[in-house]
Amino acid sequence: MSISLTFIICALGGYLLGSIPFGLVLTKMCGLGDIRKIGSGNIGATNVLRTGRKDLALLTVILDASKAGLAAFLAEKLVTTHDMVVFGLFTQMNIVASLVAGTCGVLGHNFPIWLKFKGGKGVASTFGFLVATSPQIALLALVTWLTVAIISRYSSLSAITAAILTPIYAFFLTEPIYSIFYTGIALLVLYRHHANIARLIKGEESKISFKKK
Repeated sequence: MSISLTFIICALGGYLLGSIPFGLVLTKMCGLGDIRKIGSGNIGATNVLRTGRKDLALLTVILDASKAGLAAFLAEKLVTTHDMVVFGLFTQMNIVASLVAGTCGVLGHNFPIWLKFKGGKGVASTFGFLVATSPQIALLALVTWLTVAIISRYSSLSAITAAILTPIYAFFLTEPIYSIFYTGIALLVLYRHHANIARLIKGEESKISFKKK
């Protein structure tokens, strides 16, 4: 199999796996209707939580995080370890395949073909992708998210900050090729949070509540 065909299969497989709208599937299976017709209209865990089903919201997070991570994991294990040069950087074929599959998995969640390319914001999927490709970077991203969330109480700001810092962490701690793909994901997170950024600037973004109601 040629290198080009290998990457095409990884990209397509990752995208289709990432396109599975678990939030929508789970809520419909449980008789809660179309999740896109309530709250923000998003198919992610935050909107699932608005149905009052915390168990489904948690399951949605786990499954959404698993999609891109599984795609990256399978690509790394199934593609041969072969030295190659990408973007002028010396690396290995299975590493690039993993990054391609995982990135396309995140893209699939954000723009699922089954839902006319209207999906979630990809935060959980991005985290799963990081866990599968670089656990240490995933841990740093998680710590960043938690730190910003506790200080600011803005979930969106936490995600944005973690996304921006992730490729910087990768630049110093992993191969440069990781930083390139993580930068692409960070730009996607920023794009998907453009409405949140506008509300943050206006001071209209809702905050996380740590108090029990």
